[in-house]
Amino acid sequence: MAALPDSIRPRALPIAAAASTSPTRPASPGDSGMSLVNIAARQRMLSQRMVLQTVLAARGSDLHMKAARTSLKLFIDSQAKLVDTPRHLDAVGADIVRTAYQGAQGVGSTIDAFAQQVGTVLDLAERHSPRTEEALGKLVETTDAVLDALNTATTAFDQVSKAQSERLMKELASIVASIQTVAREAKVVSFNAQVMAARAGQHGREFAVVANVLSGITHEIDGLSLQAVSLAGRSRGAA
Repeated sequence: MAALPDSIRPRALPIAAAASTSPTRPASPGDSGMSLVNIAARQRMLSQRMVLQTVLAARGSDLHMKAARTSLKLFIDSQAKLVDTPRHLDAVGADIVRTAYQGAQGVGSTIDAFAQQVGTVLDLAERHSPRTEEALGKLVETTDAVLDALNTATTAFDQVSKAQSERLMKELASIVASIQTVAREAKVVSFNAQVMAARAGQHGREFAVVANVLSGITHEIDGLSLQAVSLAGRSRGAA
């Protein structure tokens, strides 16, 4: 296989290896604000755009040559970010991502090979090499396999996202339950305080004011707890 052009040669390592050697790699500007699931899904669309741009670049379009190189850089940077995510996930999520890319049926090598093929075709096209058409044909033939690989990766990140959402919902439910327990205990204290204030008559007037304020606070806590439960239910339904 021909060497990748200078403009992308620093990325010629397999994507997984590039990620491991640059643990602090910043996110690509094109990834700003996007979730991992959305980045993974975008890779599918980007792969098809790259194939089309590369075909047109091989036909002599300088405009599409530049566009293809830009797309390739974004693809590789984003893929490195995705492969690097296990460092930032819990054990379960990290295992899902690693298995998707590096397991027995892992898709990492397929995605790496695709990115390198694109770079090779662009390199050959720039040199007007007679091998361009052959390399381009092989690239086009990989389209279905690459889409399947990227779909597998997207599914993995979707699983991680759902698992994280479910865990957060459980934590929220636990917090709400604790708040409700405290609210019930506060209501008992408030009721007892009101009874004691009534028995104390005139001397218990200030104590009664405090008890009433405490009762009002517990009612507000009840309202906030109900809102939190409702929000958790809507979030779970949208997941």
